[in-house]
Amino acid sequence: MSLALALAATAPAQSTHVFILDHGTTALPEAATGDLSAEAQQYVSTALADEQKLVHLNHFTHHHYFVVLVDKPTPGQVGEALRRAGHTLHGQLKTEKVAEVFIHNLTGRADAALLLAEGLALSAYKFEGYKTDAKSRKKATLTTVSVVGEAATPEAIAQLEGLLQGVRLARDLVNAPLNKLNAIQLAESIATAGDEAGFTTDILDLPKIEALRMGGLLAVNLGSPEPPTFSILEWKPEGAQNTKPYVLVGKGVVFDTGGLSLKPTPNSMDMMKCDMAGGAAVAGTLYALAKNNVPLHVIGLVPATDNRPGGLAYAPGDVITMHSGLTAEVKNTDAEGRLLLADALSFAKKYNPELVIDLATLTGAAVRALGTEASAVLGTAEAATLQELAAAGYAVHERLVEFPLWDEYADHIKSDIADLSNLGKGEAGHISAAKFLERFAEGYPWIHLDIAGPAYLTAAESYRGKGGTGVGVRLLYEFLTKRLEKV
Repeated sequence: MSLALALAATAPAQSTHVFILDHGTTALPEAATGDLSAEAQQYVSTALADEQKLVHLNHFTHHHYFVVLVDKPTPGQVGEALRRAGHTLHGQLKTEKVAEVFIHNLTGRADAALLLAEGLALSAYKFEGYKTDAKSRKKATLTTVSVVGEAATPEAIAQLEGLLQGVRLARDLVNAPLNKLNAIQLAESIATAGDEAGFTTDILDLPKIEALRMGGLLAVNLGSPEPPTFSILEWKPEGAQNTKPYVLVGKGVVFDTGGLSLKPTPNSMDMMKCDMAGGAAVAGTLYALAKNNVPLHVIGLVPATDNRPGGLAYAPGDVITMHSGLTAEVKNTDAEGRLLLADALSFAKKYNPELVIDLATLTGAAVRALGTEASAVLGTAEAATLQELAAAGYAVHERLVEFPLWDEYADHIKSDIADLSNLGKGEAGHISAAKFLERFAEGYPWIHLDIAGPAYLTAAESYRGKGGTGVGVRLLYEFLTKRLEKV
């Protein structure tokens, strides 16, 4: 469920208006008075003097809302406050059954209206689901958000809409259950999205995966009644400004039982339809880049399967040969994501990439360290690149916390019988998992994002909502487009 974003030269008087005001405003600017009576203007001025951040006037036929910028030390915090104000505003508009709003930016911050609209649109998302009861499938009341005058350009509106479509795609994929989205259906859904947006999708089937000797992906798939897929997404527009591609790798475990190392069901296995959130983020990012015709060459790799204990399922103690030729001892079949990611990272070397970034709901250790508020980041890319990615994270409030990849952590994944073990010690599990991946990400700069915490929320939280959040799409889009500005 989505909102339509639009640009309006003017707004009808008797319509719902949202005015964004600078911090410290105590008297209404003339542009915000409109059809307000002197009494109404005094009411708003009193509320502003009282430092209220959201003021509402109900005219019965229409509404006026006044959103005040918060006084925060960094632009990223102000932007996030505007998104969250959009979420709060969405709740009030929903209560009042408002169908269309007109946003007026009366601040010194040029992107204020777009940030508020972003919060409104992300809050309006609702997974359509599979309910058959018409009463349970109520249509959203708010359908259109229009930005008035010079508060935005048509290009900026279109860019935001393209980005939001990418986020919605990622959320939809994460929220779909296994019986509606197995590995084949995930690949087909990505291909359909590519046809809509303009990127290409090459789906490698089981024989091709076997021919490539992707031992990690094949091992995880052994217990499944359905074959794996390996999707290659590519956005290469004419005039792409990078000579070497950026490669995004996303974990695509469409459901994770833990395999023979079975997960407990409560608060664990029951949420594991979200274990392909990394792959969903890659698809959503490619969608946004293609939809907005961003002149960058970007490739996405999504190895996909479910992880089950049936049939010929791989077992603890097994030794598998990976795509790179390295051998890995399986100490725990629930440490499966790193196995298929390792094959994809090894495969990525063929593209001679500028940079490789992988995203994965990889470890509970990352959740224990950071909760749902941030993702863990580790890698071999230059410090300046990591700083750029962190800055992008703060800009869109998909924050990152860097952890080390010191040589000593290699001891955590030593094996007596293979090149390395797929399981580390009891401590620093998110680091040992990344240390495992590092062995397969050689020959190019690499960044690993463990998004296990923020990828899926069991309770609604502001505009991130409940269920799949689409984390990673806005982060990567911000990072890549900012890099484009430096080319």
